[in-house]
Amino acid sequence: MKFKRQFSSGGIVFRKTGAGLRVALISREGGKIWCLPKGLIEKGESVQETALREVREETGLIGKIVRKLGDVSYWYVSDEEGTKFFKKVSFFLLKHQGGNTRHHDFEVDEVAWMPVEKALRKLTYESERRLMLRAKRLVGGAG
Repeated sequence: MKFKRQFSSGGIVFRKTGAGLRVALISREGGKIWCLPKGLIEKGESVQETALREVREETGLIGKIVRKLGDVSYWYVSDEEGTKFFKKVSFFLLKHQGGNTRHHDFEVDEVAWMPVEKALRKLTYESERRLMLRAKRLVGGAG
């Protein structure tokens, strides 16, 4: 089996409303997976540029980077490629600037704004829940 490394970037988009702090999550596989938008860093692109692009493509939302939240690393196997991948994803906290969730790309089933507490229950991956908790502390909002 071959071995490869992959580097991706993504983010947590947030906005404050009268009802409190809201974050955007994406769903895949018919709602079986709820996660943060992320994707592969393209040649010549910075991790920050990738985070902004991937968030825009997968959610339809435009964000402004506030700060880096952290990195997540994991292994996965692609039987199709006969390859074992080590993947590192850098995540950023992004303040909502505009856009429309209806304009997400084909890779995503649904984009939903939700209170942070609901997002924490919905997120499929523990590593992303830890990032969401960090984002909540940094933004300082209830909801």
